[in-house]
Amino acid sequence: MNMDLNTRYSLIKSVGEEVVTEEELRELLKSKKRPIAYDGFEPSGTNIHIAQGLQRAININKMTKSGVKFKMLVADWHAWANNKMGGNLEHIKKVGTYLIHVWKASGMDLDNVEFVWASDMVKDDDYWKKVMQVARNSTVKRIIRCGQIMGRTDNEVLQASQILYPCMQCADIFHLKADITQLGMDQRKVNVLAREIGPSLGFWKPVIVSHHMLMGLGKPAGGEGDATQRAIDMKMSKSKPDTAIFMNDSEKEIRRKITKAYCPEREAAENPILEYCRFIIFEKNKEFKIERDLKYGGPLVYTHYKSLEDDFRKGAIHPLDLKNAVAEYLNMLLEPVRKKLEKNSKVQELEKEIRTFRVTR
Repeated sequence: MNMDLNTRYSLIKSVGEEVVTEEELRELLKSKKRPIAYDGFEPSGTNIHIAQGLQRAININKMTKSGVKFKMLVADWHAWANNKMGGNLEHIKKVGTYLIHVWKASGMDLDNVEFVWASDMVKDDDYWKKVMQVARNSTVKRIIRCGQIMGRTDNEVLQASQILYPCMQCADIFHLKADITQLGMDQRKVNVLAREIGPSLGFWKPVIVSHHMLMGLGKPAGGEGDATQRAIDMKMSKSKPDTAIFMNDSEKEIRRKITKAYCPEREAAENPILEYCRFIIFEKNKEFKIERDLKYGGPLVYTHYKSLEDDFRKGAIHPLDLKNAVAEYLNMLLEPVRKKLEKNSKVQELEKEIRTFRVTR
């Protein structure tokens, strides 16, 4: 890796919507040539949307390019504790295996990514010692507030297993020796908990690099709350399939969803179509071309997202033209992924099997 400190720092910082703290990140890169970052995922559904697939691969590749060793935690026991897939651990594991195949097809830098299964970690007595240390140094009230990381609200009645979940996730950070927690904004509370109690347990303060959570395609609901809760409320969700683009959606299905998506003229804030341009298309392409009839001004070509957003705000781009272009580029990005998955008979058999599984929130 021939990259100076400032370049490494900027690359990692570009992943984070929030970095806690920027100064600590810079110091970490000075002191460690090969810091460890981690993200975790619950295998919890039979469809994988582009935020889980393409966006996650983009972010992890930026991290590894900067010299980070990345550990991806397959949080099968966490999904089990959270009652996903009807509480069937074997089904959860099969979904986790399928997700790994999707990332392989998505171009994730697997040379610098290690997949770690929670079901292997729980065999280690030292892991449960860390879980107990976290639990002993946290109040029940604080842990319940961390329920946000499971997609749960403060007012929901939780099972005892779900109370255990945040303690496990906090312990994961230290058991994986992660210097950086690189998860979504919805995971912020447990990452902050780890920073607060880590030093008192003989561990460290992990740097938090919270990535942006891609919006769903529907109109954002009105609502109050902090930035983290707002991001959670608007994020792409598998439970609303018409507002999410899935990795195995057909070309026709993608066009249908994008065409009906929320994209108000001249409005850039909370506009999911522009978000897809910023966080997916411009990350994967050097230029973005919008085809238009000559009577409407002819084609437009952009090499930077900001120029596209500025023109959209001015009304120089019609929402339908933008949607048509976004659908075209998403299909170009997903077509090779679809082909790789379709050519793998084992993946096809696995996909067919998991579609029969019971899915629970």
